[in-house]
Amino acid sequence: MDNLCFVKSLHGSNEAHGGALLKIHTGSDTFVRPSMGSWITYGLGTENENFPSFITMSPVSGHGGVNNYASAFLPAVHHGTAIHSINPNTNKAQVECLGNDRITTSMQRAQLDLISELNRDQLARTGPDAALEARIESFELAFRMQAQAPELLDMGNETEATKQLYGLDQANTAKFARQCLLARRLSEKGVRFVQCTHGYWDQHANLRNDHSRLAAEIDRPVAGLIADLKQRGMLEETLVIWGGEFGRTPTAQKTDGRDHNPHGFTWFFAGGGTKPGFSYGATDEYGYYAAENKVHVHDLHATLLHLLGLNHEALTYRHAGRDFRLTDVSGHVVHDIMA
Repeated sequence: MDNLCFVKSLHGSNEAHGGALLKIHTGSDTFVRPSMGSWITYGLGTENENFPSFITMSPVSGHGGVNNYASAFLPAVHHGTAIHSINPNTNKAQVECLGNDRITTSMQRAQLDLISELNRDQLARTGPDAALEARIESFELAFRMQAQAPELLDMGNETEATKQLYGLDQANTAKFARQCLLARRLSEKGVRFVQCTHGYWDQHANLRNDHSRLAAEIDRPVAGLIADLKQRGMLEETLVIWGGEFGRTPTAQKTDGRDHNPHGFTWFFAGGGTKPGFSYGATDEYGYYAAENKVHVHDLHATLLHLLGLNHEALTYRHAGRDFRLTDVSGHVVHDIMA
């Protein structure tokens, strides 16, 4: 807990899962916009040519789906790469279409060279085309990943002590532990933005039992990730953020449930220049509305970009005749949570 920085006064604008998830991920709950991970990788670039700069694990299939990690009108190379089927019974996670059993590697290389030649002929005739250039780059990245990713995704070489730290040795924590451990490995390889997803926290009934079970599934893996990053000297330059699209109402729904509440909820941060052992903001006495040091979703995004060295007002992309940014025309940096 001494490593965590809590923000207890977040608030958004949408009470539905789909709209709220889009708001958290893209800054808009009504339009298709680039996701936070795409904006960050667009601003910071990549540190590893063999892996995508943005990877999301077990992303939500509904409630916005792929739009939660899409690049939208940003170059396609900044689109999030999804890793599915994080199975606790195997050392390997799965990236769709990573292998090619139909042709040899040399034949595939020749195929890609031909496609690249045709695409570059097109560029020569039509002039600069950011979408086509990004597609060429994405093809080449996918080919390099086929050789590099299997070894990275195989966590069999991790020590038993590390596996126990994350909770890989326990049935209830193993699945999310695998995501958290892989997040550390990807970060070590220079992947800029790594997202882990855990669900399903929508308890309109049976909240006491279900939230207790769900909290137990993530508690050890998250603590293990933060402890592991710290002992490896990575926490100072790695920002860990944790939260959902909204909170729950302070009033009961039916007998033992809670409804959606976007008006006041909590996230926590660790590392990355945030203030450890610190709590910021509060809801009202009733626990319904953010009341003290309110932080809107746009403020959250502005602050995250600032912590990563990016000015949210300057990180823009021209599309359809105007400049767009993650925070749209809003957002204030919350300096008080910074170390």
